[in-house]
Amino acid sequence: MKKQLFRFLFAGIFSWSAQTVTAQQAPQAFSLQQSIDYALANQPNLKNAQLQNEIAKARIGQIRSQGLPQINAAVEVGNNVVLQKTLIDPNTFGPQLEITPRTLTVPAADINQGRDVLITPAFDTARSTRSLPPQTLAFGLKYSGSAAISASQLLFDGSYLIGLKAAKVYTALSQKQAQQTEIDVIDQVTKAYYGVLVSRERLNLLDRNLERLENQLREITEINRQGLAEKIDVDRLRVAYNNLKVEKDKATRLVELGVDLLKFQMGMDLSQPLELTDKLENALVEAEVVANSNFDYSQRIEYSILETQRDLAKLDIKNKQSGYYPKLLLNGRYGYSGSSNSFRDLARFETQVAEKFYPNWFNFAFVGVSLQVPIFDGLRKKYEVQEAKLTLKTLDNGFRNLQQSIDLQLNQSNTNLQNALQVIKSQKESLELATEVARVTNIKFKEGVGSNLEVITAETELRQAQTNYYAAIYDALIAKVDLQKSAGTLHK
Repeated sequence: MKKQLFRFLFAGIFSWSAQTVTAQQAPQAFSLQQSIDYALANQPNLKNAQLQNEIAKARIGQIRSQGLPQINAAVEVGNNVVLQKTLIDPNTFGPQLEITPRTLTVPAADINQGRDVLITPAFDTARSTRSLPPQTLAFGLKYSGSAAISASQLLFDGSYLIGLKAAKVYTALSQKQAQQTEIDVIDQVTKAYYGVLVSRERLNLLDRNLERLENQLREITEINRQGLAEKIDVDRLRVAYNNLKVEKDKATRLVELGVDLLKFQMGMDLSQPLELTDKLENALVEAEVVANSNFDYSQRIEYSILETQRDLAKLDIKNKQSGYYPKLLLNGRYGYSGSSNSFRDLARFETQVAEKFYPNWFNFAFVGVSLQVPIFDGLRKKYEVQEAKLTLKTLDNGFRNLQQSIDLQLNQSNTNLQNALQVIKSQKESLELATEVARVTNIKFKEGVGSNLEVITAETELRQAQTNYYAAIYDALIAKVDLQKSAGTLHK
C-alpha cells in the first residue's frame, strides 16, 4: 500500500513538474501591436518616465503644503552650569541711604549697683551723595525647562500663488516627457520587429537555396560517377554549398540576435521564447506622404514640450518679480516654562520651602502677525528677473530652430520612403529575372548544354538579388516608421 501511494505521489509530482517546465518554455506569440503594448507596460525606461509623473505629483504636494498651517512642538530641559551675569548701575534706583549708629551713654552708678540696663540701638539716616560702582547680578536658577507648541499660517505670498500655477504646468511637462519616451519605445520596438521579420524571411530563402543547391550537388555527384561530369564541377558546387551553409548559419545567429534585441526593447526576459505572428507581406504597405500644408507642428511631442517649457519660463519670471511683494504670516505660540535650583523640583513642577509647596512652572501664550517687506537686496532680484527673461528668449529662439529641424526630417524621411519603395520595385524585378536565369541555367545544365560554372554564377546572382530585395524591404519599413515619427503620428 505504501509503495503504491509513493508511486502515485511521485507520478503526480513528476507530471506537475513536467507541466511547469512546459509552461515556462512555451513561447509567447506576439503581433507588432501586442509587442508594443507589452513594451508600454514593461519597458524600464517607460516605467522610469511614469515614476517621474509620480515625482511631479509629490512636488505639487510640497508646494501646496507651504500654504497649510505649520505646527511644531518643542520640549527643552537644561542645566545652567554658569548663570549669565549682567551689570547694573545701582545709582539708577535713586540716592542711597547712609546709616550711622548713635553713641549710647550708660550711667556708671547703674553699672556699679548692678542694675539692669536696657540698651536700645539707635541710628541716624541720611541720603548719600556718593555714586556707587556698577554691580553684577545673575538672573535665573540652575535648572530650567520649557514645553511649547508653535503654529504659523501663510496669509499672503505672491510666489506661493505662482508656484501653484507652475506646479500644474510642471505636471503637464512631465506627462509630455513620458509621452516622448513612449514614442521612442514604439519606434524602437517597431523597427526591431520589422528587422526580425525581414531576417526570418531571408533565412527561409537561404534554406530553400541550400536545399536546391544540395539537390544539384547530389545530381552532379551522380553524373560524375557515371563519367559524364568532371570532378572540378563537383568541387565547385561543393564550395558553393559550403559557403551557402556558412551564410545560413550566420543568418540564423543574426535572427536570434534580432529576437533578443526585440525582447530587450520590449522589456521582456531574454530567456523567454518569443514567436512573431505578423507576416512580412502584411507589414509592407505603402505609407501616405504627409503634406506640409496639412501638418501641424504641435503634432510633434518635442514642439509641445517646448511650448510647455516656455509657459514655465514665463511663470518663472513672475515668480522672480513676486519677490518684491511683502509676505504676511500669522504666528502663535503656547506653552509652559519653569526653573528651579533642584532638578527634582523641576521635574515634579513645584518647589518645597519648609512645609509648603510652590509652583515653579508657568504658562505663556502669544498670537501675532508678521509682515516681511523687502526693501533692498543688493539688486539680486533684478538680476534674477533679467536671467529669467533671457532664458525665455532662448526658448523662443528654439522654436524656429525646431521648426526647421522638423521640416528637414519630414522632407528627408519622405524622400527616403519614396526612394525605398522605388528600389523595392526595381529589386523585385531583378529578383524575378535572377530566379528565371537560375531556373533556365539549371535546366540547361541537366540537359548537358550548359556548364556547371553558369549554374554557380546564376545561384550567386540569385542570392545577391534576394539579399538586395529584402534589404530594400527593410529600408522601406524603417523609412515608413521614420516618416510616421517625423509627422507626429507614430503613437496614434
